[in-house]
Amino acid sequence: MSRLEAKKPPLFISEPLTGDAVSQSLSLLSGILKSSYGPAGRLKQLHNGVGGCVCTTSQSSALLGRLSVSQPVLRVLTASVRNHVSRFSDCGLFTAILCCGFIENFRSLNVVPFTVIKISKHLLSLCMDHLKSEACGCRVSVDFSSVETLVCLVRSILTSKPACMLNKTEVDHLTSLVLKAFVFTVPCHVETNAVLGKCVVIPVKGRRVEDSTVLPGLLIEAPEIQLGKPLAVKRTGSNMIKIALFSASMSGDGSNPEEGTIAVHHGVSLEASELNQLLNVGKQLVKDEVGLVVCQKVMHPSLKQYLKEHGVVAVDRAGLSLMEPLGRVTGNRPPIASIHSLPPGCYGSLKDLCLESFASKHFLHLIPEDTVICSLILCNRSETAWDELKRVCETAEHVLQLTVKEPLALLGGGCTETHLASYIRHKSSGLPASTFKDLGCSQTQYQLVADGFCRSLESVARSLSHDGEEVLTDVVYGHCWFVPSGSPCVSRWSDLVSKCGCGVSGNTEDLSWSFLQGQSGSPVVQGCPKEPSVKAADLRTLDCFAAKCSGLQVALETANLILDLSYIIEDQN
Repeated sequence: MSRLEAKKPPLFISEPLTGDAVSQSLSLLSGILKSSYGPAGRLKQLHNGVGGCVCTTSQSSALLGRLSVSQPVLRVLTASVRNHVSRFSDCGLFTAILCCGFIENFRSLNVVPFTVIKISKHLLSLCMDHLKSEACGCRVSVDFSSVETLVCLVRSILTSKPACMLNKTEVDHLTSLVLKAFVFTVPCHVETNAVLGKCVVIPVKGRRVEDSTVLPGLLIEAPEIQLGKPLAVKRTGSNMIKIALFSASMSGDGSNPEEGTIAVHHGVSLEASELNQLLNVGKQLVKDEVGLVVCQKVMHPSLKQYLKEHGVVAVDRAGLSLMEPLGRVTGNRPPIASIHSLPPGCYGSLKDLCLESFASKHFLHLIPEDTVICSLILCNRSETAWDELKRVCETAEHVLQLTVKEPLALLGGGCTETHLASYIRHKSSGLPASTFKDLGCSQTQYQLVADGFCRSLESVARSLSHDGEEVLTDVVYGHCWFVPSGSPCVSRWSDLVSKCGCGVSGNTEDLSWSFLQGQSGSPVVQGCPKEPSVKAADLRTLDCFAAKCSGLQVALETANLILDLSYIIEDQN
């Protein structure tokens, strides 16, 4: 008999942010995230130490999903950022770095957390009001009648992850493919509640990126179908192809425990009975002039052979991930969930069905009459680069969908962050006394928190520098500028910089540059930062408006939650 151990009391940790362990862990996490940020970010290799898959990435979803975080404070932070990424796909590193910056800057202030939280919420409201106003100098309207802004938005996402290992030609090719795929997912006939379609990524590893292509409709891998032979498909009188989509198993083993207990009479073969039922289903499919049968699970070889002999193409093991796009391609019919009944109207239809071959893989190409589903055949030279590229392309598709709902973008390259910091410094210096009274704080306290808020924003912009570049900001537009490391000493900064981080502002006018220093922050801008004239051709980098606005809110709300922690209670049993 094993000895019973006495139950241990819970461990109480008071004021967790003052402990060295939390400070060191937060600093380490912040360093990992900052060094991964942007097109020149350093790659991280993650593995579990006992074998298995090795992931090389600089993406927040892959990093935070594989990092083992033991500190409760950091688990709150990473869970919050991962939730943001699950909803928006973009700006995960921005959110995490900004949140770390808020925590580090706010906790060093000699201001009680309650007051810091109230002031920071007010500063956030100033930021959000500015970002949503027409006068905002870092906001760009996205015109869907022209592709220039959309191309810049997609290219910014593709070039932000160095693990994809893309050159300029490959970036241009993939940008056009992603945009073409997105156009395929937009319904031709707009209804009151229009629903965007889906782009299904088909993996082809070990091939050139330029071999990637996009096709309307859906590709299903069919290794059993011989490419050399013509595909004879049964059609209806209207020259359409009927399709039956099954989610139920058609293997004939009858071993689904979810359906309950089966009573079998003496002398009756359950396997033979199941096979007879499957063949009866096959006869019904042939009678109903079905030309294509797709099963999510396994199909019995005898049923496959029977359907083949009667001119019906059969594909099994389609998998759960393809069922939703398959349903949409074939007319939004729900899959058939049982082999014991074929309800009326359960069949979908296709305009055409043909064979496609890429690398050594054979596919059935399902071509509907009117589709919002397309297939992106995505190629890359190595498995590591392909995995990263797949995540990036899916992010780009999601960002375009978000941009349809809210046709705006924000300037990238650190310019939005430094512009907002300049705006907040200008705005906070001219607030009336009634604002401080309403917030229950002094003007000094407000300025301290505002300075920490701005330094946190600027730390995100500084994180884009990985090779010793000097980071500048101008006092006219509040944009971010990078001076290459090792540049000679000159009397004018305009001799060293040509474009700001986003590409909108040039060095043709006197912008009064100054260093974007670490803890001291940039100098207070005299007057509100101006709105530059934005030309789509000048844009270098754009960020998703919805994702970045959400990231800003999530970063501050998470930081405030962590700052407000007074105890951590851990169960020791």
